[in-house]
Parts: sequence; C-alpha cells; structure tokens
Amino acid sequence: MIVVAGEALIDLVPQGTGALAGLKPALGGGPYNTAVALGRLGSPTAFCSRTSYDAFGDTLLDGLREAGVDVSAVQRGVEPTTLAVATIDAKGSAAYSFYVEGTADRLFTAPSELPAATRAVSFGTCSLVLEPGASAYEELMRNAAAQGVFTALDPNIRAGLIPDPDGYRARFKSWLPSVSLLKLSEEDALWLGGTPREWLAAGPAAVVITQGGDGLTAFTRDGAVHAVAGEEVDVVDTIGAGDTVNAALLHGLAAQDALSAEALVGLGADGWTRLLRFAARAAAITCSRAGAEPPYASELGDFQEAFCAVPLLRNQGSSQPRG
Repeated sequence: MIVVAGEALIDLVPQGTGALAGLKPALGGGPYNTAVALGRLGSPTAFCSRTSYDAFGDTLLDGLREAGVDVSAVQRGVEPTTLAVATIDAKGSAAYSFYVEGTADRLFTAPSELPAATRAVSFGTCSLVLEPGASAYEELMRNAAAQGVFTALDPNIRAGLIPDPDGYRARFKSWLPSVSLLKLSEEDALWLGGTPREWLAAGPAAVVITQGGDGLTAFTRDGAVHAVAGEEVDVVDTIGAGDTVNAALLHGLAAQDALSAEALVGLGADGWTRLLRFAARAAAITCSRAGAEPPYASELGDFQEAFCAVPLLRNQGSSQPRG
C-alpha cells in the first residue's frame, strides 16, 4: 500500500476571465490529487489526513472512495473545509489564493502507526506549511523514514501561504535526510534555492524535476542524469499535473518493485526513461482536460503492459473520468 499524507480541499476554478468570473468547485489539494491518481492507476492506496464533517468534506471522501482509495485513516472535524481560489492564465497555468484559517485539515494529528502493508508514504504541499498540522506531518515523515519506509516529498510551493520563506527553506533542508524521492517543479526549485546535487547529498536517493511541456529530469545519487521530453497536448489547464507526475512515479516504482533508495539508483537509464515517459504521458492527459482529472490505467496506451497490467484487472469497471 502507498499512503498519501496531506490536505484535501476544494478548488474554486474560474469559468471565464476577470475577477468576477463564475467559480466552479472542484475536489483538490496536492496530496488529495496524488491519492486519486494512484487509485485510478490501480495502486493500493490509503489517504491520511483530516477532513471536515461539512458537505465538502463528505464529497472529498466520496471522491477518494470512487478512486478505490482507503479512507479509514482519515480524521474528521467540525471545522470547515479549506478553500483554494484558482486563477488561470492564457497558457493554462494556475495560481491560487487560500482560505485556511480555522479549517479542519490544519488540526491533523500524527497517527501512532501506519497501516501494516505500507510500502511508501508521500508528503507535500500546504500540509507541510500550516501549523499545527505541519509539525504532525513532519513527525509522521521522520517516523516513517526511521522505520525504513520509502518516503516521497513534493514541496509544491504555495508562496502566498509561507510567511517566513527563509524559515521554510531551512525546514525543507531538515526534511531531506528523511526523504527517499524528492520531486519538484522548476519553479519550486528556483524558489527553494540549491541544486539537485546538494539535495541528493543531504539524503534523497533521487530528485525528479518537472519542466512543464519540456519534460522531466531525474538525478540519482550515483551521479546519473536521465531526461525525457514532454508529451505534446492541447493544454486546457495544468491543475493537478504535478500531482499526477508524483503518483505516476510512485505507481511505476511500485510496479517495478523499486520502492527503496537502492532500487532507485539500480533502475539505470532504461528503467528511468520508461518511468519518466510514463509520468509525462499521465501528466499530459491531466493537462488535456479541465481541473485535476488524472488518468485511469486504461488511458495509458502502450504503458499498460509495463506499469498497469495488474491494476487493469483490478479496476475494469472504472475506465472513465468522473464528471
């Protein structure tokens, strides 16, 4: 099982241009999207978070269940659901403003243990910024790493939520000894400062940087660099694209029995190229439709045999996007 730990929220997505364009609510949050994407690809997945008892919270859990994600570890609270208001530029890129004060996911507490079948835990986005929950997720990350569990980190920087950028950058560096796989965008890397080699020296076995339409590059602890081009697609928007990459990497590594620091290096050029191309294809499909709508295994074409053969047998009845 892959456990995804982090926030679930509601994206309010504009249906036109201008500040007064109508807003359509959509299920979202970086970790939430990652969990849904993993479920759609067929990976046994559990979500570890805290959601509201309000209607949005109920609907978020329904979306996870629909994707086949185990929600038994989700905590609940009477506080409202976090809202993220998106704006979309002419190229389809999304920016966000957040309504987070007093919301349910901020009060997450670290569980005493992970599910017995846990092979990896994924962390990231707002959940590692907003206290007091951020410290609880950090505790979970450090404990998982200490137990030898594969850990993945996608910082997915939302600069507007970070009141002390230098303090966050220092905290990010303190997480790296507990991280197996670091995935981040070019924009995240620029904001955080440092280089893949510096980050690798601090702990991770591999660093994957996404470059939008230009593709993905992986750097591994042995000094190797593996890169693939992006998939050409008519972009509707980029909401959920990075989260889809995160899920595809974890799913592909699990399919190759490579959820360990040693296995990441041992994949070699062929293994990394297949994995990165798989992630690029999955992200392109997400970008081709509005909102965070990651693909199902049946939509991955020639990657099905390599990465999705078993999941397809498990998810035969779930081959179409929701909505």
